[in-house]
Amino acid sequence: MYPLRFEPIFRRYIWGGQRLATVLNKPIGSESCAESWEIVDHNEDQSIVTAGPLRGKSLGDLIREHGSELLGSSAYARITASDVPQQLNGRFPLLLKFLDANRSLSVQVHPDDSMGATLNPPDFGKTEAWYVMHADSGAKIYAGLKQGVTQAQFRDAIEQGETEALLHSFEPTAGDCVFIRAGTLHAIGEGLLIAEIQQASDTTFRVFDWNRVDKDGKPRDLHIEESLAATDFELGPVNPVAAKDTEFSNATEIVSSEKFVMRRWQCDQPIVINDNKMHIIAVTKGSAQIANDPGDQPLSLGNTALIPAACSQTTITPQQPAEILDIYLPY
Repeated sequence: MYPLRFEPIFRRYIWGGQRLATVLNKPIGSESCAESWEIVDHNEDQSIVTAGPLRGKSLGDLIREHGSELLGSSAYARITASDVPQQLNGRFPLLLKFLDANRSLSVQVHPDDSMGATLNPPDFGKTEAWYVMHADSGAKIYAGLKQGVTQAQFRDAIEQGETEALLHSFEPTAGDCVFIRAGTLHAIGEGLLIAEIQQASDTTFRVFDWNRVDKDGKPRDLHIEESLAATDFELGPVNPVAAKDTEFSNATEIVSSEKFVMRRWQCDQPIVINDNKMHIIAVTKGSAQIANDPGDQPLSLGNTALIPAACSQTTITPQQPAEILDIYLPY
């Protein structure tokens, strides 16, 4: 196998804008666009390889035909284990996307794996992490409830139209990373450009949508009871994570969880990937060339790639000082 690039899938929601085009050079056309799904294997949403001998193959195809080579034998065994629900068995476990919050997203919550498995059809839980690429002055992130808020208090706030008052919020800056465990109430505020890594789930329960309507003049559906059931009221406020040093002088670890690990490389010298794990790469500043990449251009700002586990000793060479997110499975 070789480093893989995929065709993005664009999602157009009422809160999207134009920054996926103007900042990240995505071919979204003249309409506003909310999300660019870069790497995904979720039912009909399938990333398609754009270059090399595997061109035209979906990510789902690659898992079925080259699962151990793509993920590594340990990770492939994990996603195909007998205790994984049939509809989720063998699915690529992560989803990488970029989000342009031209308007605030709804206040929402995602189920954990246990609750996700009970849905019809079953879905993964959705633990996620946001890397802030750009933040307008005054932009807010809402992450978690204020300390001590109970389910009864939150239900009362919903009924009284005072949801926002119980949410913890802060003003992020570019370079912040926010880790959102499944069960955490949250919203991305207006004026943020985000790189998000998450479990491969598309289950969202909306609890509050800022009293707005869609293009047809109708409010979007809310899922109050599902939201209350999915929320972990013990989690409390969530703030940006503190980056940790690694064995590499030019890399810090910004997320370490049971679902994924994310490092941030800030480098002007080559990086060598040699741990026999699958790596998802996203360039957030500068540009870089991956060895043996059949793409005709280096990865630039907003470009992503997947380095299969079988590609041992893969070198990533910055073409100029670069910032690179490097995401992999912890198993």
